[in-house]
Amino acid sequence: MEEKLKAVDSVRIDNGTFKYILVKVYDPDNEETICKYIVRGDASAEFHGDIYEEITPGIEALGLECECVGGGRIKHDPSGKTIHVYGYSQGYGRADHLISCRLLKEKYPLYTKIDFSNDGY
Repeated sequence: MEEKLKAVDSVRIDNGTFKYILVKVYDPDNEETICKYIVRGDASAEFHGDIYEEITPGIEALGLECECVGGGRIKHDPSGKTIHVYGYSQGYGRADHLISCRLLKEKYPLYTKIDFSNDGY
């Protein structure tokens, strides 16, 4: 199962300002020790749940389970090499933006600024 977890990208986000979710992906037989968090952001999503519904079938097809643990918004400026994470999801609550930023920093190590705020919607 650990190999299957590694096959799931930790971060997939769009450019611009959009909704995002933080998702826990795990082995259904060993949730506590075999798991990882992933960030997904989609500029075309009207609701945070739209993103979750889009990614769930692919994760379940691998024999893994997933749970949305919160959401918010991301402002991603690739030309300025900045990402700002903020806000919350009305349906899923506020994601742990600290975890999200850690994953974003791993994905975009050359960015000059990746930060978060709990303010805003």
